[in-house]
Amino acid sequence: MQTLVQKVSAHIRRQGLLKAGDRVGAAVSGGADSVALLRLFLELRKELGIVLSIVHFNHKLRGAEADEDERFVAELARQHKLELHCEHGDVAAFASEKHLSLEAAARELRYGYFLRLLAEGEVNRIATAHTLDDQAETVLLRLARGAGTRGLAGIYPRVCLAGETERAQTANGVGGKMRFSDRSSQFSAPGSQAERQASIIRPLLETGRKELEVYLGNLGQSWREDSSNRDLRHARNRVRHGIMPRLERNLNPSVREALAETAEIARAEEEFWKSEVARVLPRLTPGGGSVTLSLGVLAPLPLALQRRVIRAAAESLGLRLEFRQVEEIREAKTAKIMLPGGWFVLPKGDELRFERGLPTATTDYEYKVTLPGKVEVFETGTVLEALVVHVGTGSAYNPEHFLDPASLSGKLRVRNWRAGDRFWPAHTKAPKKIKELLQERHVESAERKAWPVVVCGNEIVWVRGFPAPSGLRVREGWKEAVVIVESPLFRAQGSGRKP
Repeated sequence: MQTLVQKVSAHIRRQGLLKAGDRVGAAVSGGADSVALLRLFLELRKELGIVLSIVHFNHKLRGAEADEDERFVAELARQHKLELHCEHGDVAAFASEKHLSLEAAARELRYGYFLRLLAEGEVNRIATAHTLDDQAETVLLRLARGAGTRGLAGIYPRVCLAGETERAQTANGVGGKMRFSDRSSQFSAPGSQAERQASIIRPLLETGRKELEVYLGNLGQSWREDSSNRDLRHARNRVRHGIMPRLERNLNPSVREALAETAEIARAEEEFWKSEVARVLPRLTPGGGSVTLSLGVLAPLPLALQRRVIRAAAESLGLRLEFRQVEEIREAKTAKIMLPGGWFVLPKGDELRFERGLPTATTDYEYKVTLPGKVEVFETGTVLEALVVHVGTGSAYNPEHFLDPASLSGKLRVRNWRAGDRFWPAHTKAPKKIKELLQERHVESAERKAWPVVVCGNEIVWVRGFPAPSGLRVREGWKEAVVIVESPLFRAQGSGRKP
């Protein structure tokens, strides 16, 4: 029977993850998965011919518990005489500054550190302890949120970072301005040029979490338990501890393996479609910061390829489109189609032209907003959220924008301002027409038309860029407030939110 060490070795060789002479940093958090990764590498390093070290990032989210994790990892490095690369970052502060979830902020800081180690040449491979269970959870989460084969490809065995490491060298601070995502990863066959590039590898993607715990038990190796892994406020934990066990009991005992196999199939599909899109893309005509797509080229293509070519054309401009946007473009006849970030698609004759201009709305728009809840406003290229937040000195939001929840008893709607609309922002003497407020801010007329407001009943309670009305501000002593925040529809096209 194949041992776990042999199984992992076979996966590494089959995927071409390592070669002799690689300097590998094992990312060790202190949890069972990462400690098992380290112990497996210790057994395999002679066979693989690698130089091994440990990488640890302290997120400073769990106080003394996180510091104990760091000490535990440092002791592992000392026991096994391995170099330790260690750094910490204030994830909570970074999440507040960038308006990210704690999970997303932690990932950005952690991978920012990984990329800098790779860029500085400390290591040329960083191995993370993503398991078959992680893969299954990822596929299920993406399926539930809506994903094509690109999303269902899940976690890639290897992520080549050509270009990313160069950006890491110039990024400001830990994490910098980088965004890291498996969805844009290169995935290459063994023996390719990718083997020579700095990369992040996942040697345990075919190994289950329980297998690793049994392995550690047989070694007598202890590990650290992360209390946040039981926090059901996180979607992944709800999948891990609730949904996946129910699926195993009631639907398929091997559901984790089935989902991981789905990811394997989807990755191969993505490789095929990438080659097909690359065959068609040269027929695009770039020029002057725009892209023109010939309908004569697009129309005869199979439907699946049409969609991917449109998406690729948009991505060449830094745009990530949702399915419905791709469909609107594919079915476009004569009407201009508004996209995020001021981009639009203009059908003209036998062409589809992607161009950029100031965000404008050619017609009035209006959307319902739940409280709490969010809505995508394609006319402005933003997402608008109505949040209920705790009031206090540690709040991530400007108190100038806090609204009294009791004053918002009616249904909320976001729309562009209309002629005659008035608003009375705090610290002003009297209400003014919104047109005058925007003119005083020197908002250009082309952008002014789409300027969003939030209405409760018949009263305007929020206008982008202005403080809340004094009469609607949260009262002293109240513990909760409502805040309206606006963020780019696709974060890669903007930074932060505009209250």
